[in-house]
Amino acid sequence: MARIEADDLRKVFRRPDKGPGLAGSLRHLVDRRYTEKAAVDGISLRVEAGEAVAYVGPNGAGKSTTVKLLTGILVPTSGEVRVNGIVPHRHRIENARNIGVVFGQRTSLWWDLPVRDSLELLRDMHGLGAAEYRTNLDRLVEMLGIGDILSSTARRLSLGQRMRADLAAALLHDPPIVYLDEPTIGLDIEVKDRLRAFLRQVVADGTTLLLTTHDLGDIEDVCSRLVIIDRGRIVHDGGLRQVIETYARERVMHADLATRPASLAGIATRLAGATVTEERDGLALAVAFDPLAHTAGDVLTAIQSEVDVVDLRIEEPAIEDVVRRMYAGQLATGPDAPPAS
Repeated sequence: MARIEADDLRKVFRRPDKGPGLAGSLRHLVDRRYTEKAAVDGISLRVEAGEAVAYVGPNGAGKSTTVKLLTGILVPTSGEVRVNGIVPHRHRIENARNIGVVFGQRTSLWWDLPVRDSLELLRDMHGLGAAEYRTNLDRLVEMLGIGDILSSTARRLSLGQRMRADLAAALLHDPPIVYLDEPTIGLDIEVKDRLRAFLRQVVADGTTLLLTTHDLGDIEDVCSRLVIIDRGRIVHDGGLRQVIETYARERVMHADLATRPASLAGIATRLAGATVTEERDGLALAVAFDPLAHTAGDVLTAIQSEVDVVDLRIEEPAIEDVVRRMYAGQLATGPDAPPAS
């Protein structure tokens, strides 16, 4: 049995259509008019046990609405949805025991309580026994590195610390299904790497993961399947690697330099096919490269062969750019798909 099953799922929001000013509001009292918008428009989706699925699309595509339908927060306008065999909006408490949810811009922690107290409250809410709670907590503390923040109140945590604590809260009851909505938004590279490693381990342990994100790095590091939604409809559902190799191959390394290089020719010669351009009057470089042809280490070595590097960062394509390129290629991902431009 699939962990997540959605068949022709729709969610339509109805909003009052009022005219401007007081006159418009008064007119609406006697002549009510509404506009309807389908945030989710006929989605059918199956996610098997142990799958890690990236569920992505532009802002307003319907990603968060889908997650809210799967969690039972919203009731569908039509269609059917089952999560672990349960209809979420009809059996919210039972469904809540089977899922963990993290919304990147919200927290499930009690703001003025120490993190440990929030976790103990969640322990009682989920009916965990003392031994099970201790085993699960010890595992999460070790994997997420949150031992030093258990006594801190949620309001005093940095964004990265709060996100790790929220993941612990979501996984404390060992749910078979986890939904993550923008879990790494606003985090620095080090914290992102730690969270991604944690998510890979969770999936390896058999947890089913549905991840919505704008960060291509999250998708590449954690997921093997890519579902793209746009205007409430699924426009692509398939393997991740081919999409990345076809539509998101270009990376750009930006390097701050100690001195101006005498020439860019040496770097360009070492990196055939890459584009090397000066930035900041020669005190920085931008190297656009294909990671299938050159690794990031190759690019850095080529730059350092000519000049000392002070700092660097790698710019990856945004998921919106991937969607745009896929549309330009009529969403093709087969052997005849056009190369990334």
